[in-house]
Amino acid sequence: MKLPFFLAKRFVAGESFKESIPKAKQLNNKDLKLTLDLLGENVKDRQTATDTVDAYIRLLEGIKEHGLISSISIKLTMMGLDIDHDFCQENLFRLLDVAKEQNQFVRIDMEGSDCTQITLDIFKEAFQKYGKHVGTVIQSMLFRSKDDINELAEMGADIRLVKGAYKEPAKIALQDMPAIREAFKEQAKVLLEKTEFPRFGTHDDELIDWLKRYTADKNIPKDRFEFQMLYGLREETMVQLTDEEYCTRVYVPFGTDWFPYFTRRLMERKENIWFIFSTMFKK
Repeated sequence: MKLPFFLAKRFVAGESFKESIPKAKQLNNKDLKLTLDLLGENVKDRQTATDTVDAYIRLLEGIKEHGLISSISIKLTMMGLDIDHDFCQENLFRLLDVAKEQNQFVRIDMEGSDCTQITLDIFKEAFQKYGKHVGTVIQSMLFRSKDDINELAEMGADIRLVKGAYKEPAKIALQDMPAIREAFKEQAKVLLEKTEFPRFGTHDDELIDWLKRYTADKNIPKDRFEFQMLYGLREETMVQLTDEEYCTRVYVPFGTDWFPYFTRRLMERKENIWFIFSTMFKK
């Protein structure tokens, strides 16, 4: 049984790009840049993967058509990563050809740890060919991320640093939040020192305040890095950061395959679960 979309509307802008456009424009009107994210993962057949690439290309065209200030985020498992490496890479490059032609940007999202190495391998090949038009994500909770950050920073890659949204085993990932925060801070220092414009995806006040203090102490200009948050969470904070002249960006997910994303948001904070139940009782 498919759950009704109103349950997810706090975190998902719509079930189609068309439904998401008014919300995207409202955010742009508050001087918030966007990253639009067509939801879905783990495509198992080639035709669906090919159709997904077509949908991503239409999304790039739609962003341009509607004058949105937005990049896009993609998942390699939606482009055939679980099917075949070369097939997935061909699909990604077809999308990046369009992004480069239109001077747009594509963020390769990071998925579960079983996809980390192959995602980074494909990203490195894409970065060599497309440069500033492609970036990726590192999850600070993974033990390997320290080395990944150092390597990618030396390349000058465009990196979005996050704590990590997937439940990972203790043998490969930090489990303690203070330790995850410390890893995030150390990796952020590397990105701020060695890359042109790092992006920091967090709703954590400790990390937000630390980034503000650290960059001020190091005389790093406010326009040399970016705060990123998810749609439906802490919009007032984003507006405040923008008013303080920091660069800001909101990740705006949409699509019919919203349930896995919705579930991850619920598991992150008990306040999110309370919001959903309160919404149900108002119906």
